[in-house]
Amino acid sequence: MDTYGHVAIVTGGGSGLGAATARALAAKGAKVALFDINLDAAQSVAHEIGGLALSCNVSSADDAEKAVARVIDELDTPRILVNCAGIANAGRIVGRDGPHDLELYRRVIEVNLIGSFNMLRLISNAASKLDPLETGERGVIISTASVAAFDGQIGQAAYASSKAGIAGLTLPAARELARFGIRVMAIAPGIFGTPMLLAMPQEVQNSLAASIPFPSRLGKPDEYAALALHIIENPMLNGETIRLDGAIRMAPK
Repeated sequence: MDTYGHVAIVTGGGSGLGAATARALAAKGAKVALFDINLDAAQSVAHEIGGLALSCNVSSADDAEKAVARVIDELDTPRILVNCAGIANAGRIVGRDGPHDLELYRRVIEVNLIGSFNMLRLISNAASKLDPLETGERGVIISTASVAAFDGQIGQAAYASSKAGIAGLTLPAARELARFGIRVMAIAPGIFGTPMLLAMPQEVQNSLAASIPFPSRLGKPDEYAALALHIIENPMLNGETIRLDGAIRMAPK
């Protein structure tokens, strides 16, 4: 799908992978709406790229439905969705203070997995009513998994299972939505230079970078965005989770 002139929604668009993807889509002529719980951050990126910023808790049906309705009203029906919103709380199943906090586990699942599904269901429903493009496509949906979906470390029970859920969602969603000409993909990043990671001490960043076989550095958000654009533009990419990780395989801890 050629992105030019089409409406794209990027969740978590105020920073990191989402902000880089929003910029890349806008540079390719897409009309971009940025959803983020941090409206100020989303507005900053939106002002830079000429996009629309909306506050949205992606795990809330009401929030997401209202935000999507505004996008349709102000921009048009979206054909592209890139789910980048997510949280990465850590905790052991059995820690020094007892069992893992169940509400924390639920929160991670709600934001990362349910939030991605929430947006997927709304955008696929809207795009299914559009006329198909020359390629037969009506839409493209990309969610963000993680290498933790496959190599989850100690302390990542909540995060890894939420990301594994996204990987597991991708193929059945692609199969179901194929009749509408809507493709569904996921990207599983490795260790990327997002604001959360860049806030860590430099020695920690260096150690993490050294664990990546090649290139031995942190991934760049622009590299995630480049893959997202390629997925959108390549109609044969469907129903798959692509690792973007420099060949890293995470150790147990």
